[in-house]
Amino acid sequence: MSFDEEGLLGEICSLNNLQQAFKAVKRNKGIAGIDGITIEKYEENLKQELTQLREEVLNWTYKPTPVKRVEIPKPNGKGVRLLGIPIIKDRVFHMAIKRKLEPHIDPTFSSNSYGFRPGRNQRQAIKAAQNIVNSGKEYVVDIDLSKFFDRINHDRLIHRLGTHVKDKRVLRLIGMILRSGIMTANGVTVPLEGSVQGSPLSPLLSNIVLDELDKELEQRGLEYCRYADDCNIFVKTEKAGERVMKSIKKFIEKKLKLKVNEDKSQTAKSDRVKFLGMTIVHGYIAISKVALKKAMEKVKNLIPRGTHIPIEQAIDQFNNWYRGWGAYFNITQFPAQLQVIEAHVRRRYRARIVRQKKRPRSLFRLLRKRGVSNSIAAKTAYSNRGPWRTSHIRGMEQAYSKKWFKDYLGMLILSEEDKEHWLPLNTWVKLT
Repeated sequence: MSFDEEGLLGEICSLNNLQQAFKAVKRNKGIAGIDGITIEKYEENLKQELTQLREEVLNWTYKPTPVKRVEIPKPNGKGVRLLGIPIIKDRVFHMAIKRKLEPHIDPTFSSNSYGFRPGRNQRQAIKAAQNIVNSGKEYVVDIDLSKFFDRINHDRLIHRLGTHVKDKRVLRLIGMILRSGIMTANGVTVPLEGSVQGSPLSPLLSNIVLDELDKELEQRGLEYCRYADDCNIFVKTEKAGERVMKSIKKFIEKKLKLKVNEDKSQTAKSDRVKFLGMTIVHGYIAISKVALKKAMEKVKNLIPRGTHIPIEQAIDQFNNWYRGWGAYFNITQFPAQLQVIEAHVRRRYRARIVRQKKRPRSLFRLLRKRGVSNSIAAKTAYSNRGPWRTSHIRGMEQAYSKKWFKDYLGMLILSEEDKEHWLPLNTWVKLT
C-alpha cells in the first residue's frame, strides 16, 4: 500500500503521534545520547519539546544529531557489537516514523519472516523450523550475514522504501537519519552505509532490506525461516543444500550488496545447526549446546566459589534470572536439559557448605543434624574427596535434597512443570 503524498508527513508530525511515540520510547527505556538529556529530563517539558520537534520537521530546520557509539561485548567473548544511541528527541522522531510506516508495510512482508514484527516472535520461528524439518527437509542452509546492520546499502534501502512511500519528504528525512553521523573519541564520522542499531526505526528498515531476500527465496520455491538477519533454508539433501548456499550467497553479495560470513555459515543436518538458541534434534526442539553452556556459565557467576552472599539471597537472584531465561528456553521438549541447570545450582551450594566445614568431623555433625544416618554421614564426611566431589555424594544429597531447596529456600524448579509439548522427564539427547 502506498501513502497519500500530501498527508504522510503531517500524520507523522501530529502531536498525538509524537506523544504516542514518546510513550513507546519511554517504555523501551535506554540511556541518554550525546547531549546527556535523559528520558525523565525530556519529559519535564514534553509538550514544548514535541511542539518544537514538530515545527522543526515541518519547517525543514530539523537536523538529526550524531549518535553515541556504545560497544557491547558479544556473548561468545569474541569482539564487540557496535550500537548507536540517538538523543531522545531523535529517538521520538524515529519512533513516530515507524508508527506510521509499519502498519502499512509490515503486511507486505513474508509469512516466513518473524523478527521485529508485530505479533511475531522467536518461538514461532523455531516451531515453524521444526515443522519444516519434520516434513522431510532435515538439511539446513544456515546463512550468517557479516555485520549486517553496518553494511546496509542506503541507495538500495531508499529505493525499496520508495515502493511503499511516495512522499519524497519522508524519504529525504529517512536518508538524513541514515547519515546522521556517529560520535566517537576521534570526532564525528558520517557513514556511507549501514543503519544504526539502537534506533527504533532500524528493525523496520532491516526487514525492508531483507524482504528482497525473502521474495527471492519464495520465487525459487524454497522453504525457510528468517528472524532478522538469522536465516535458515531447509532442503532434503546435503548436495541440494550446497547448491542453494552457493547461489544464495551470490544473490546476497551481488544483488543486496551484503556480505556472507563464510566461517559461520554452513550446510548441515538440523541437529548440528543453532537457530535462535535452539536446535532441532530428531524432529524435537532442544536448547542448543551453546545456549546451555552459557546458562551454566551464568549459574557460576550467580553462585561463585567463596561467596559470602546468604544462600537465600543468592537463590532469589538465581530465581529472577531463571524465570526470565526459562520463559523463552522452556520451549525445549527435553525438560532434562533444565534439570541439568537446576542440579548444577544445588551442587554448587552443597560444595559451598562442604568448604565452610573445614574439618570432616564438623561436616559429619552437620549431616547427622540434618537427619542423615550415622554410616552415610561418616562415608560422606570422611571420604577424603574435595568439596566438589563430596557435594555429589549420597549424604550431601540427602541432607540438602531437591525438596529442601524447593520448599525451604523457594528455588524455582522449571523442570517439574507440566508442559504438553515436553517429552518424558528422563528423556535425554546428546547435542553435537
